[in-house]
Amino acid sequence: MERNRKERGSVLGSVAELFDLPADVVARLPHLEMIGSRQLYLERHTGILAYSETQIDINTSGGVLRLRGEHLTLTAMTAEELRLSGRIDAVEWVR
Repeated sequence: MERNRKERGSVLGSVAELFDLPADVVARLPHLEMIGSRQLYLERHTGILAYSETQIDINTSGGVLRLRGEHLTLTAMTAEELRLSGRIDAVEWVR
């Protein structure tokens, strides 16, 4: 199984290089941007797993992204993108 992952990764890397595309886009990896500690923008999520004012767990192909803070609010959400606001104290990947 590990061998298949390595082969898949090298194939995706070759495709990305061949077409001059970012590897994260080809591999469908999540893209995360933060504006200070007040806003977070995430592309390529697969849903929200848990939601409260102090913690939000978001499912992605790279694992679960956990945000902790205060007054966390889902500002906007589409099938693949979301924007959160509030005071973000911690962002971590939970495997």
